[in-house]
Amino acid sequence: MPKAGAFSKSEAKSLIVTDTLNWKLLGAIKFVKKTTKDYPEGVMYPIINSTLKTKNKKRIAMSGFIVPIDNTTYALSKNVFAACFFCGQAGPETIMGIKFRGGTPKLKTDQYVTLEGNFRINENDVEDWIYHIEDAVIVKGK
Repeated sequence: MPKAGAFSKSEAKSLIVTDTLNWKLLGAIKFVKKTTKDYPEGVMYPIINSTLKTKNKKRIAMSGFIVPIDNTTYALSKNVFAACFFCGQAGPETIMGIKFRGGTPKLKTDQYVTLEGNFRINENDVEDWIYHIEDAVIVKGK
């Protein structure tokens, strides 16, 4: 039986990736400062480019480093943990929230993987990731 979040070999052979993303495209966004009831001093909201918007809610493949968020949650990062968003070394566009298909597998910090899943953009909730990959499965780097 395959691990949670992973394909069996027969499933992987039939895998068809309909779209792919890269960190350069994810980084091609701008930010605008807006004041809100919760943030009267202002907070930065992403402005997503039209090319990236066309990939929203589509099946994609994306590679990066695994970064632990807590005991049960991981994110996919452009950079290794020591140089990631949380350490002030990069912006929020360099990390992507992960929701695995069938439960969260056991992964190691800085493990380099390729995931396939449904891409979702968040432009409105500043308390959440800008980018997400949902129904994710590991297709490389298990």
